[in-house]
Amino acid sequence: MENRAIRARGITKTFGDVVALDGVDVDVAAGTVHGLVGPNGAGKTTLLGMLLGLSSPDSGDLEILGQPVARSLGVPDGVAGFVDGPGLYPALSARKNLRAVARLRGYASAEIDDALAQVGLVEVADDAVRGFSLGMRQRLGLAAALLGDPRLLVLDEPANGLDPAGKRQVHRTIAALAEAGTAVVLSSHRMDDLAALCSDVTLLATGRVVFSGPLAKLAAESGDLDYRIVTSDPALARQVVAAADGIAAATASRADTTDALVVRGGVPAMDALVARLVQAGIAVRELAPVTPPLEAAFLALTGDDEEDDR
Repeated sequence: MENRAIRARGITKTFGDVVALDGVDVDVAAGTVHGLVGPNGAGKTTLLGMLLGLSSPDSGDLEILGQPVARSLGVPDGVAGFVDGPGLYPALSARKNLRAVARLRGYASAEIDDALAQVGLVEVADDAVRGFSLGMRQRLGLAAALLGDPRLLVLDEPANGLDPAGKRQVHRTIAALAEAGTAVVLSSHRMDDLAALCSDVTLLATGRVVFSGPLAKLAAESGDLDYRIVTSDPALARQVVAAADGIAAATASRADTTDALVVRGGVPAMDALVARLVQAGIAVRELAPVTPPLEAAFLALTGDDEEDDR
């Protein structure tokens, strides 16, 4: 993989008798947004911490931005981000928090205003952080990570606590960074965020990789899904559905409203069904999976593990 930001091979990490990472292989290309997904206890936080130099592997090879990672701790050059939420000084203003980070890491203070603008916090730059909402703190943490123009950005639940406007701002910032060549690795439990941002994902379960690759491939592997269909003629649509190939009859009659059908099938079968509906003169007003493909694949591959993250 050319322009690789991360290359991990056979990464292991244990905490006493607990195996947090067990032979993990991951590749992340520059200029991409890579999602790290898994149930609680899967090892996501452990891997993110390694990328930020907060811990080191027990075994395996880890390269970040083309450089082998030493066993000594420390944030690798060109890397920034946060795990378990950003560390902030509540009594200081947003601007003074960023000024402290800039001084600590040797960044130019001129970058502070630009970072605040990128995350939409200019108007509250001189307000004390103690009065910030969770979403505002997340955005300020992102602003701190942007200082120094990192080539690898590591973010843990960056959209946590954001309102719709704040989420849109963060999404735009992350997408712009990737377009400019920065690699972004983010962990999130929100499948909609991952689907909107990521080109590639890695799924972890009990410390092992169960999938790593393009998001589109993962979604395709989710198999048959339940789809909600709203048409101009529900009665006639039911007849077309009943005669369609590849549509599960067991769910074809279920409906969440009198005008909607819920049917089960794969993508090719659904494409064929839509074509038959249109040929029958029926307008398809809505067609959407009841459970998004990424979430369905996640549940199928990892299960619903509620253990605490390590």
